[in-house]
Amino acid sequence: MHPSLVNMHAWLLLTLADLAFGDEASGSKSSSNPSAGGKQGYKTPEHNDETSEQKAGYTIDNSRFARYILTTLAAVVFCLAVYRVVIQSIRYIRTLTCLNNDSQKYFKMPNLAFGAVKQHLLYAPLFRRRHNREIHLAWFHLGYIPTRFQSLFLAAIIGMNVTLSVWNIEWNGTRAAALGHLRNRTGTLSVVNMIPLVILAGRNNPLISLLNISYDNFNLVHRWFGRIVVLQALAHTLAEVVNIVDKGGWRALSIAFQNSRMLLTGLVATIAVVAIVLQACAALRHAFYETFLHLHIVLVIVTLGFLWKHLENTYPQNYLLAMIILWAFERFTRLVFLVYRNVGHGGTKAELELLPGDACRVTLRMVRPWTFEPGQYAFITVPSVGLWTSHPFSIAWSKSESETMQEDSEKGYKISADDVLANTTDKTSMSLIIRRRSGFTDKLFEKAERSTSGITTITAYVEGPYGGHAVLHSYGTVMIFAGGVGITHQVSYVRDLVAGYASGTVAARKVILVWVIQSPEHLEWIRPWMTTILAMDKRRDILRIQLFVTQPRSTKEIHSPSATVQMFPGKPNVDTLIELESENQIGAMGVSVCGTGGLSDDVRAAVRRRQGARNIDFLEQGFTW
Repeated sequence: MHPSLVNMHAWLLLTLADLAFGDEASGSKSSSNPSAGGKQGYKTPEHNDETSEQKAGYTIDNSRFARYILTTLAAVVFCLAVYRVVIQSIRYIRTLTCLNNDSQKYFKMPNLAFGAVKQHLLYAPLFRRRHNREIHLAWFHLGYIPTRFQSLFLAAIIGMNVTLSVWNIEWNGTRAAALGHLRNRTGTLSVVNMIPLVILAGRNNPLISLLNISYDNFNLVHRWFGRIVVLQALAHTLAEVVNIVDKGGWRALSIAFQNSRMLLTGLVATIAVVAIVLQACAALRHAFYETFLHLHIVLVIVTLGFLWKHLENTYPQNYLLAMIILWAFERFTRLVFLVYRNVGHGGTKAELELLPGDACRVTLRMVRPWTFEPGQYAFITVPSVGLWTSHPFSIAWSKSESETMQEDSEKGYKISADDVLANTTDKTSMSLIIRRRSGFTDKLFEKAERSTSGITTITAYVEGPYGGHAVLHSYGTVMIFAGGVGITHQVSYVRDLVAGYASGTVAARKVILVWVIQSPEHLEWIRPWMTTILAMDKRRDILRIQLFVTQPRSTKEIHSPSATVQMFPGKPNVDTLIELESENQIGAMGVSVCGTGGLSDDVRAAVRRRQGARNIDFLEQGFTW
């Protein structure tokens, strides 16, 4: 994210914090209201069991507990930011120290304590070794198993909300009073939790850049905050319903809903948030993603509208206002950048080129130059294929209009590192590989198939680039694993490291690319880009490529072009490959993977097994929607 955008987010958050917390008297404003979100003047039977002093006291308590949640989350962000600064500082110093140090022996040895933390907490799946490999029941996708650190963090968030929902409630008092306090507390906390819920869902979430944590991880926490909001909303609604039924029976409940706009709008808002969670379950989300996305947005708008009326003239409305402003600001920011990136000079164009193996190469001709970093991705919208829906894809390659490196390499000219590094910014052409699946990618492939010239040019809108926060410059040894189309994420790192080695700007002395493909024809996906890399200066001194073909048609297809580019049949033994490199590693070792869930889990397990023996870091790239 652009630094100015991060600053704007920071200013906005401070302003909203003042809005939400600045007026303590806002609690007294609603002290005469029967509930969090109560309509002034409306009273149900249970309200007679609370004095005005008790109501005011519990209103203040609810506001205090709401601040506990936001303050605790702010403290977590601060701690993660400090951790990020420490880690980045270590890597920066390591890079500078190793620029002219070919042995890098000091950084080869691990910190035993931190190695144990990585092995048993940061890198460890919750159970044994399965993390990124999908869980399936028949044809239903049930999601992924989180890591131990993710599980502990989510358990802490859930535990905090459960505790604050029931703490300091007079359970020994009358049933009506206890239910009334529970109703107010859970209603308030449900609204407060919508603030982090919205922040974590945004593509322009400022915490992504600040903490160097992927959107994928924030999306996981976002989903769990959504479940917490729904459970608290259900507790809020049920407490009110039980209280009314206790006092006047089911007929009283029917009359209450008929006569109270506050109750009716609250019920609709609760039904809407429950519907959001149900339709966002992994099985439905993966099977009908585009339907899920549209319905998700509609239900969010319905929830916000009815919840605003439900909270009219109450202090929790300040929290809702803060959430709406954040949500609207993030959407507005996306719209501004979308227009800036794609409107003018004929608009952004996408060139579709069919490739073997049910894939197509998409080359985006941008309206304005972008600053490109390895490992970035973008959201692509093609109105003629998917209307207004956007889908994320890794950016494999980039170049400027004046760049002729690829053509020169095909003519046999050597490409200097300075040529590559000089063109790492201000890119007007972005390329990516899209594998044919269902939905949007299938329609895009069919559109490319209908072309008679081999290349189809269509209008597109590109949002981004996002990501690119995993920098590999500080590692003396880098192993890069890619499975299938996952090479699109990794090839930009290979290019960056080879160029950096030739120019003396990275610590890397060994780069090993391991690419697992089903058929040799998949090599065509990146052939022009790999040709460019192989023609780069000093490439032979640093880069080795190992290709594993899992489904070759015959053994004749398996042949190694050179000692630095080798091809093998079958699947790789990931543990053996990492063991061979770790035995002779130079400096710290970084292992990056982007591919199938099974490949990612195998690489993760191999890296965990060597913690304590060598200084090895694990970096996983992927989208687990």
